[in-house]
Amino acid sequence: MGALNDGHFNGHLENNNGLILNLSSPNKEVKQDSVPISDIQNAVKILLQGLGEDSNRQGLIKTPLRVAKALCEGTRGYRQKVKDIVQGALFPEAGLDGGVGHAGGAGGLVVVRDLDLFSYCECCLLPFRVKCHVGYVPSGQRVVGLSKLSRVADVFAKRLQDPQRLADEICSALHNGIRPAGVGVVLQCWHIQLPVIEWNCSGQINHPTVVDMQGWSKISVCAGSGVFESENGDVWCDFRALLKLRGVKVDKVHIKSSSSQGWCPSRSLDVLAINGHENTQNPMNCKISSKAEPGVASMIAAVGAILHSLGEDPSRKELVGTPHRFVQWLMNFNSSNVEMNLNGFGLEGMSQIKCRSQRNEDREYANCKRDELRSELNFPFWSQCEHHLLPFHGAVHIGYFHNEGMKPIGRSILQSIVHFHGWKLQVQERLSRQIVETVSSVFGGDVMVVVEANHICMISRGIEKVGSSTATIATMGRFSSDSTAKEMFLQTVSESGDASGG
Repeated sequence: MGALNDGHFNGHLENNNGLILNLSSPNKEVKQDSVPISDIQNAVKILLQGLGEDSNRQGLIKTPLRVAKALCEGTRGYRQKVKDIVQGALFPEAGLDGGVGHAGGAGGLVVVRDLDLFSYCECCLLPFRVKCHVGYVPSGQRVVGLSKLSRVADVFAKRLQDPQRLADEICSALHNGIRPAGVGVVLQCWHIQLPVIEWNCSGQINHPTVVDMQGWSKISVCAGSGVFESENGDVWCDFRALLKLRGVKVDKVHIKSSSSQGWCPSRSLDVLAINGHENTQNPMNCKISSKAEPGVASMIAAVGAILHSLGEDPSRKELVGTPHRFVQWLMNFNSSNVEMNLNGFGLEGMSQIKCRSQRNEDREYANCKRDELRSELNFPFWSQCEHHLLPFHGAVHIGYFHNEGMKPIGRSILQSIVHFHGWKLQVQERLSRQIVETVSSVFGGDVMVVVEANHICMISRGIEKVGSSTATIATMGRFSSDSTAKEMFLQTVSESGDASGG
C-alpha cells in the first residue's frame, strides 16, 4: 500500500499501453488562455484502463475528450481575472457617503440572493452544489453592476475548492475590486453523499447496500469584510432578514469558521495509519489491494497529472490526498468486483423457467386474470456515467406478473441484480434494459422497470439544471403490449412517490 500514500509525482509516467504523462515541474504556470487537453485525455485513458475498460469501445471513445473538456470548463476560474470583470462596471449613484445611517442609494445594503453555482471539491474531485448570497454596503457614491457579483463568485467557484475558502475568496475579491464599506457572503453547499458498501477481504462486494441515497452533505459558511467583520453587527442582522424573506435561514454567523474542514464525505475513505497499520474499519482498505498496486499507482499519478494540467499544484497540502481519494471512488465501479447473487438461481434454473414459460405461454396468457401484479419499489442504486465519469444515482422500480400460487421474487435477489448492473460505467438507458432483461430471463417474461436518477453531469456542467432528474422505462412480455398493465404499475410507482413525499 506504499504507493497509495505517495502525494508527490515527478518525472514521466508510462503505462503498459505506451501512454506518457509529463509530471515534472508541478509549479510551472499553465497558459491563461489554454489547457493541455491532450495530456488530460491521456490521463483519463489510464484511469479507464485501470478500471479494466477498453477506451476504444463504443461509448468510451469520446469519454477522455468529454472529461477533459468538462474539467477545463469546471476550472476555468484559474484562467480568469476579477479585475477584468469589475472594471467598467462601477457606476456613480448619489447617496450618503460618510454620513450617519443608511439612506439607500449608494449608502444602503445591497443583497443578491440565490446564485446557483457548482464547484469541484478539492478533496475528491466530485462537483458540489453552491447556493451563494452576496451583500455589500457601497461607499464612494458608486455601485457595481449586479450581474458582476454573480460573475465574480463564479470565477472562484470554477476552481478546486473548499466551502470556507470559496466564501473567503469571493468576499476578498469583491472588497478589493469594489472598495465598498463592507462585503458579506453566505454560502449553502451540498456535497453528494458517498454510498456505504459491504466488502469482503478479497475485495469483492458481498452485497452492497446504500444508506440515504438521496441525501447530500450540507454546510453553510460565511465570510465578511469591513462593516461585516463583526459577527454580531447590525448589518448581518439586516442581511439575514433579507435572506429569510426568501426562506433562507441563517441562525448565526461564524466568520472564517473551520467547520468546512473535513466536510467532504470522501474523507471517510482515507487510509488511516494506526501504530503503523492500516485502519481495518475502513471498507476501502480491502478494495485496493497490494496486488493491484502498480495499476493503482498509475491511476493515482494520472490524477496528479490532471491536477497539474488544470493549473493546480498536486503537492499543495490540501491536494496531496486527492488523487488517492478519487481513484478509490472510481474503483467502486470496477465491474470485476461485482457479483450477482441469485440465491441458487443459475443457468439450470433459468433454463427450466424458460422451457416452462414457453410450454405454458398460451395457457398463462389466456388465464392472465389469475396472475398477480407484483410491484417491488425503491431499490437504491449508484452508477457512473461512462460519458463524463461522474456519478448518477436514484431508485429502480420493478413490476412483474407471477402466478398466485408461486412465491414472489425476494427483494434481496432483485437488489443484487440492480447492483450488479449499476456498479460499473453505465448509461441509464442501458441500465434499464439490462435489469429488465435479467429479471425477465431468470424469473419469467412479463417485467417492467422504471429507473429514476439524478445525474451529476446534468447539474454540474453544461446547462447546469439544478433539480432535474431523468426517468426511463423498459418493458418485456405483457407490459410491452398491455397498456392497462403498464398504467397499473406506473400508478403504483406514482403513489409510492406521493406517500414518501417524492
